[in-house]
Amino acid sequence: MNRGEEMTKKLESGVPLESPDEMTDEYRANLVHLMTMQADSELAGGYGYVPWIAKAPTVEEKHVVAQIVKDELRHAAVMYGLLGDLGFDVDAHVRAHDEIFTMRIAPDADIGTARITSDKRVNIFYYPIDTWADFIFFNFCMDRGAGHQLEDVRQCSYGPWVRAIEGIFKEEKFHIRHGEYWVQKLASDGATREEAQATFAKWYIRTMNIFGRPGSAKNQLYRRLRLKLRDNDEVRQAFAAEVGGLCQKFGLAVPPWKPRWGELPEEAQIPG
Repeated sequence: MNRGEEMTKKLESGVPLESPDEMTDEYRANLVHLMTMQADSELAGGYGYVPWIAKAPTVEEKHVVAQIVKDELRHAAVMYGLLGDLGFDVDAHVRAHDEIFTMRIAPDADIGTARITSDKRVNIFYYPIDTWADFIFFNFCMDRGAGHQLEDVRQCSYGPWVRAIEGIFKEEKFHIRHGEYWVQKLASDGATREEAQATFAKWYIRTMNIFGRPGSAKNQLYRRLRLKLRDNDEVRQAFAAEVGGLCQKFGLAVPPWKPRWGELPEEAQIPG
């Protein structure tokens, strides 16, 4: 039995792969692609939060933001460590993109589903976080969207990624709870309610764009390799249903979202 046949047998029986020696070139290439997307997103996300350590409204919140930055950089280090174990040249990759990771587009720009730099971050990380409400609704929307995507990773076919994701998942839950607390606070205050609604609408649409095209060829390949378990749109709808329930509770209106598949490459994006 050759390596491909042995790998297929393991995937079909639910036995996780543990080392590059067990993988075909196709499996490794797709695993590296997905994990690089997560690693780059974690790093770019952490960089984007740094200014809010100083600008957060209270000393307690400065500490919370600093913890979130620490979490994101730890997540990046974990993911790059896994990539290094697969023979990926992490140092060269980060050196080549380190200045790019801090790049942000204009606040009023709309790039839909496009990726516009050579790093692999999910495209929502191109948008700047200019206000405290931006920071909060990013936690509320994007971290929750990432959580829905990471649910698939928790059951994927690469054992080291599965084990690493458990700690990451717990910390992302903390970020989500922080966002949820503040969303309720901002939405219930007449002085901040209008800003909360407008900021939510902006980040909700951006988050809905990250999940990928329904039925994409890439997603079908990831599912065959058991690197993902669900169609992109299944994950998107799970996210939308959860957010819709919370917004009903908080009194926020969920904005309409229109797919823009013409701008999306044949790949699903994965966040940190």
